[in-house]
Amino acid sequence: MAAPGLRRTKREVADEIRHEFQSLNAPLKELSKLVRRASESNNSTERDHIVSCSVPVPSMNSLDWLRARKTTPKFYWSGRGDGSKVAAAGIADIQRSEEEAGGSMRDLLSSLSSDSMARYYGGMRFDAARETSLEWEAFGAYCFVLPRFELRCAGEATVLICNLMLPRDAEQTEDIVQEIDTLLEVEVSPDESLPTLENRRDLPDIDGWRANLEGALAAFESEPLKKVVLARRVDLTSVGELDPLLLMDNLASRTPDCFHFYFEPEAGVAFLGASPERLYRRDKRSVKSEAVAGTRPRGESAADDVDLCEELLNSPKDLSEHAYVRLSIKEKLGSLCQRLEVEEQASEMKLARGRHLVSRVSGTLNETVTDTEILWTLHPTPAVGGYPREDALEEIRASESFDRGWYAGPVGWIGAGSSEFAVGIRSGLVRGRGISLYSGAGIVLGSVPDDEWAEIEQKIGDFTRIFGLEPAHARS
Repeated sequence: MAAPGLRRTKREVADEIRHEFQSLNAPLKELSKLVRRASESNNSTERDHIVSCSVPVPSMNSLDWLRARKTTPKFYWSGRGDGSKVAAAGIADIQRSEEEAGGSMRDLLSSLSSDSMARYYGGMRFDAARETSLEWEAFGAYCFVLPRFELRCAGEATVLICNLMLPRDAEQTEDIVQEIDTLLEVEVSPDESLPTLENRRDLPDIDGWRANLEGALAAFESEPLKKVVLARRVDLTSVGELDPLLLMDNLASRTPDCFHFYFEPEAGVAFLGASPERLYRRDKRSVKSEAVAGTRPRGESAADDVDLCEELLNSPKDLSEHAYVRLSIKEKLGSLCQRLEVEEQASEMKLARGRHLVSRVSGTLNETVTDTEILWTLHPTPAVGGYPREDALEEIRASESFDRGWYAGPVGWIGAGSSEFAVGIRSGLVRGRGISLYSGAGIVLGSVPDDEWAEIEQKIGDFTRIFGLEPAHARS
């Protein structure tokens, strides 16, 4: 390298370019070698099993890497507060169903050895018993993908992974190796803002929303129902095609204290969001969950912020709503655990633009419990469904005229040694020039329709502000 201030010779420049190229090319050559070796050592008589080949690579932007991949499905995940990020593309294996989950999902990990680093990424519908609408057909009742390629970032370490399902993939080894040659290419997001929006439609509108809440409040008087989470869908149309990865990039930068997820089952269709809420995290037999319910915005000043925090922590309505979530998680998760600890006093979860009541849960799972059992036992929690569960689901089906799809369903990943799922809230579905935003509010005795409308506007504000829109107030 030339000293500062001195011009470098052409030879020095060429040597530097060659060195940079070699530093990038070397891991790809090593990955290709590992893939060939795995395929050659495969015993064709064995049942399908997963082999994950990995190499360390230089740090790079995960979304730029994902943008350069030309195969779908695509998946992106960043953990809440731990700095971990995963970008994944292509298919080594897929578990998908158009009908209510159960069946093959119970065997999701059958191909994983106990020490495998492989993961399946995906999610599930909020209500698989409800008929799937056209816009959600590409996602299935559930879909979990073992991706062909992954870029995983944790702290200072970044690894590139190629997953093989053997012996199935042995015959296409050279095609896979050919793809590996381009795996360190990135495509920087365009240096432009998202297109202007030209239309907004609320489903339901304010009159329909008020009617839905009045129906729920009446049900509290005559039925076992104690809480129901009613949702709204806001359809926004732009003047040009929406770039869902550019939207994801903008959303992630504005919501630093959330889980971020992105699932693109086919080109031009993507479900993405920034969720503050963990459904559960499993590390071997250890499990963590949390009850999240009760909402306030952040204050305009430090004094306002303190007042809003105190208001939330002492609100009988919000504490009641929160208590149903905590009780349900305690009951449901407790049935799967030999030990369970639940915080009985709600505290504040502070976000960039909002705050919630939270009670944390931790336990030790029974030896035979699987991720499928955890998902089907916990989902949907009263934070997104209601309490009791079946009564709340019936009220939601009767009140909401739209299909929630994957909104409020579990989104995340499953591995042999660990797994993690967020609740797919604060989310949107991108299709072409349109995006549908979904958010809900917990309704209990004492809920005021216009206040709940305003709460949802605050929740979808992370999306609408990206487009330069402020929350819409309830109008008669």
